[in-house]
Amino acid sequence: MRRAIPLILLAGAAALAHAEGNAKRGADTFAEECGDCHSAQPGKDKKGPTLTGVNGRKAGTVASFAGYSDAMKASGITWTPEKIDAYITAPKKVVPGGKMKYDGLGDAQGRADVIAFVLQLK
Repeated sequence: MRRAIPLILLAGAAALAHAEGNAKRGADTFAEECGDCHSAQPGKDKKGPTLTGVNGRKAGTVASFAGYSDAMKASGITWTPEKIDAYITAPKKVVPGGKMKYDGLGDAQGRADVIAFVLQLK
C-alpha cells in the first residue's frame, strides 16, 4: 500500500525548486523574455502590468493597468512562485482566453531565475 505524501512536504519541495533560481540571471532573462511587455518598476505599466509586487497579488488587480482580459480578471489566481512558474511555462493553458501573446518559457532554470528576480521586486 502506498502512503500519501503530506501536502506540506510537496509545498516545501516546490519552494525549494524556486529557491534555486538566480535573481541576477533572472534579471537578464526577464529583460529578454518579459521586458518588452512588462516593467520591473513600480507604477510603470507597458503592454502588460508592472510585475513589481506580483508575489501574493490577486491576478488582474493592478489599478494602473486597464488592459486585463476578462479571463485574467476572472481567473481567481493569487500569484505565488508555483503559479508564476505554471503561467510562464504555458500562459494560454493557465488562463485560457487571456491576452498574453507569449507562448511560454520551456527552460526550467530560466523560469526559476525569472521567478527569483520578480520575487525580489517590492
